[in-house]
Amino acid sequence: MVQQTPGATIELLIGRLTDIAETLKHHRHGLGLLALGSAGDQGRMDCFSDLDFFAIVAPGCKWQFIENLNWLSEICDIAYAFRNSRDGYKLLFTDGVFCEFAVFEPQELGHIPYETGQFIWRDDSLPESLAAPAQALPTASIDEDFLLGELLTNLYVGLCRYRRGEWCSAMRFVQVYALDRLISLLDLSLSEERLTTRDGFCVDRRVELRHPAYLSDFKVMLSGIEDLPLCAQHMLDFVRKHYEINPAMAARIMDLVATP
Repeated sequence: MVQQTPGATIELLIGRLTDIAETLKHHRHGLGLLALGSAGDQGRMDCFSDLDFFAIVAPGCKWQFIENLNWLSEICDIAYAFRNSRDGYKLLFTDGVFCEFAVFEPQELGHIPYETGQFIWRDDSLPESLAAPAQALPTASIDEDFLLGELLTNLYVGLCRYRRGEWCSAMRFVQVYALDRLISLLDLSLSEERLTTRDGFCVDRRVELRHPAYLSDFKVMLSGIEDLPLCAQHMLDFVRKHYEINPAMAARIMDLVATP
């Protein structure tokens, strides 16, 4: 059972969204609050969620909102704010609510990709259609041969770097790049309904919900750096069980697994 953490209740998160929407509503340059991720799909929000949103403001006014965060600090004191892009911030309120947001003018939304969200509030002048992006999200490959080829070569390169002593790079090749390809392969077998939990920007988000039968396999594949050869071997064994792969490449990977 998921435990609640102080200052991060669902009620507090939803209330904060409402407060931000009200602030924008009463600001003479505010046009809307578009909630994204679990903030826009509150049925999957929990106490570990952050608030992803776009503040939409009048043309020519975005820099007022970016350069002065009083419109947020007036709701609750800010403990930390880091400007992580030209358009927005990652921000922690003193009561534990964490936000990642950007400020856009309406005409900018047609030029950026984002997942469909939900307006918490919008001015009548703002089209409801802006809740969905005009710019398509990046699409993941559906080419099984490509995904298998990338997975196998990622395992090979990762193990070579592990044996060389490049542990940081090795971890990324095996437990990030190769595993991402495996998840993409598994997702090819899912129905459109099951794929609704997939994040358009990050394939590993909510993979546990999409593929609950493989949780024990993922656990082994995500062991610590000391067990990286075991992780790679388990991933290779899993792929061999479910797909047809090149035997020469598989043998070379196993040679690296067995190298002392």
